[in-house]
Amino acid sequence: MAGTFVYYCSGHGYGHATRVSAFACHLLALPEESKPTVYIVSSAPKHVFSESIAAGSHYRYSEIDPVIVQPLAYRVDRQKSVQVLKQFLGNKEALLDDEVCWLTSINARCVLSDAAFLGCLAAKTAGVPSVLITNFTFDSVYSYLATSFTDQSPTLEPNLDTLVPDIPVPEAELMPLVEQIHSGYRCADLLLQLPGNIPIPSFSLEPSLPASSWVDTHDNRFYSSIVAKLSRPYISLELYPGIPFPPSTRLARKCIPRMVKSAPLLVRPPSTSPSVYTPEGRSHLLSSIGVPSQLYDPEATKILIVSFGGQVFRTPSRQGSRSPTRPHSRQPSVADLSKPVQGLGISSVNLPPYYPGGSDLQLGAISINFSSANGSGAEFGSVASPRLATSSHIWIPGAPPASKISGSPLLSRTPSTGFPSFNTIPSTPIEQFAEFAAEDETESQLLPDSSWIAIVCGVTKDQWESQGDSELPEGFYVAPRDVYMPDLTAAADALLGKLGYGTVSECVDSATPFVYVSRPLFIEEHGLRLLLDNEGVGVELSRDSYEAGEWAPAVQDAFLKGRAAKIKKREEMGAGGGVDMHAMQGKKMAASVVAWVHECWRN
Repeated sequence: MAGTFVYYCSGHGYGHATRVSAFACHLLALPEESKPTVYIVSSAPKHVFSESIAAGSHYRYSEIDPVIVQPLAYRVDRQKSVQVLKQFLGNKEALLDDEVCWLTSINARCVLSDAAFLGCLAAKTAGVPSVLITNFTFDSVYSYLATSFTDQSPTLEPNLDTLVPDIPVPEAELMPLVEQIHSGYRCADLLLQLPGNIPIPSFSLEPSLPASSWVDTHDNRFYSSIVAKLSRPYISLELYPGIPFPPSTRLARKCIPRMVKSAPLLVRPPSTSPSVYTPEGRSHLLSSIGVPSQLYDPEATKILIVSFGGQVFRTPSRQGSRSPTRPHSRQPSVADLSKPVQGLGISSVNLPPYYPGGSDLQLGAISINFSSANGSGAEFGSVASPRLATSSHIWIPGAPPASKISGSPLLSRTPSTGFPSFNTIPSTPIEQFAEFAAEDETESQLLPDSSWIAIVCGVTKDQWESQGDSELPEGFYVAPRDVYMPDLTAAADALLGKLGYGTVSECVDSATPFVYVSRPLFIEEHGLRLLLDNEGVGVELSRDSYEAGEWAPAVQDAFLKGRAAKIKKREEMGAGGGVDMHAMQGKKMAASVVAWVHECWRN
């Protein structure tokens, strides 16, 4: 056995949870003699790590990082985010003491951290080597709140931009706080940099913080000099030196050289029994959603996945209908409604006890050197709605409301002595839905033509139970809350959502074109956009077009750009001869991390 590994996972969203769960599964699929015991520590709820827990991971809840406050899925409240950060840092020493005591009590041999700086700091204090596995860090995210670029994108509703005044935070206020985060990351000994990365300023001396100095405010894009730095070989980077372990610890005299290595795309694989790339698997998935059998043929029917989470949007007027009304999502059975709600689409459709392919990940000897190529959010809570849709609007749980919500539970909440809840993006309140759902005959076009259907994600059991008396827009279906998102993404011809690692990675892995709505105050977005440019297909949909329901042009554009790659992927995987390259790379990385830890402790 390789000993006990502790995996700290940021509670900030979908991407962190999916990739932590994926890599934990790779670690737990190693041969018995090199397989570690894995603990996942996070403020994200236990069920979002269901696959890795099924594979043998242990879960421990702990408040290990602050959150960026989002009143809407693509907006940031800078001032409230800083308030949350100050509150967290005020309790940092007590939290650190708790983590150090716990790491010592379980005799931890290694700490892995997905963007949680407290995990790296606790590891160093406890005398345990640590690995940072991420594509960005929160010192960059928080320092970017000082940018002079303001998020004033056009919007369908004039009141939307007044919901949260976007005011830059002065650097003099921000940087002393950011320095505490930065110092925590400096304690990490190894950086495994995921694809879609931005600069990691706690490892590389250049570029330095604040992250606002990396972006040209005229077009909200990285300066060319920053893009050039991202493409440099890791061996040429000038790194901060390592921080020694405390004198009282076993590794006090051990010099562990700091390193940066490229990591493969950590992504959950689609199911293998049956594979969604086969007719049997595709039919099984679509029938579970309630799509009629005549719409199963991928040559005749194209699928758009809407993965945004509580948005009211306009649908085409009835006079603009293009085909007879189709049947919509099936009604849930008693068995369906009694299933535990998994949230985030983490739970799989017909997954094996561990995860696809998990039982046969037997690895031979693997060099400690990584050979993978240099790599170029979902809401956890829910709100019940008495009606899912009207004839001219649909409500997608979890996405931003289409106009200002008076008395938003987030904006009206006063600071408390406790930590903020993990659920930071409020869904459309039930009492406001009737107001948003007023009839509007404005012509709009959600889907390119009648050959398309749309599958909406994020519906809870309560919405399933209450949707019987409401009508979905033509060609729209609702996926069960526990649908396995990698299967759905693989089956899709295009996906519409916000730009985050979890969705981007699954789109790249399945060659699914991605239509995204920008989140301009998230510095991580710049790296993900570069990843889509290099390894996938990404088409930006403006915020006003998204809110107006004018999706069709962008969806068609993305579909045409990605069609050849999608056809090739389906042919390769459907024939059974396709190789899951990302899974193979993930297995290799798991073995290499175990070997690195062994070297750290070797006398």
